[in-house]
Amino acid sequence: MSHDRKIKWLHDRRVITRCNPWSDKPSQETDLYMYYNNGTHQCYTLFASKAKITTYKSLKWHFLVLQFLNEGESDSFLENIFRFIANKENGFVTFFIKSKVLDKMIQDVFDQGPDPPINKIRKVIFKPAAWPLSLSDKLSIVGKLIGRNKLDKSMLYQCMLDINDEGQKITTKKLAELLNVTQRTIYRHMCDTLRKEKQILNEEL
Repeated sequence: MSHDRKIKWLHDRRVITRCNPWSDKPSQETDLYMYYNNGTHQCYTLFASKAKITTYKSLKWHFLVLQFLNEGESDSFLENIFRFIANKENGFVTFFIKSKVLDKMIQDVFDQGPDPPINKIRKVIFKPAAWPLSLSDKLSIVGKLIGRNKLDKSMLYQCMLDINDEGQKITTKKLAELLNVTQRTIYRHMCDTLRKEKQILNEEL
């Protein structure tokens, strides 16, 4: 049985779930996007798509991000948030987690401290003003910004992230259509790392 994500519960408590880069400066910025020539790891956007949390590792990462974004909040406040998200009935995760396992995970998060968790690198971050743009429009902007005439792993990975952000499953056919190349070209550029990332992103949907 599926459950709708109770995101309003977090919003009512003013839980911060996203942030733009705080020290990395964009190489180019418009009303629609920020572009980072060398990429940035300082962009966190939790629960932006329909993807749910499917593994313990991902759940702990979400806890670490929430602790970092909500630095200054009490441990009891954060623990309440963590336990709400870990409850399958609230629509954030796809699995049940034993109380002892969850207790240990929460304690590990508190012991680690509110340092910025490891994050995916992004080159293009779209602003809220870009929401009317279609996925194809966004990828067209990405292609122009990256400035490559031919497909490379950087552009392919960005396309995968953008598809995932839209809450859609990543397929070779969809990648080929959006990047205007053949499926064979996608296969040729899909290294083991990208294949693994594609699988992880799809499993979260």
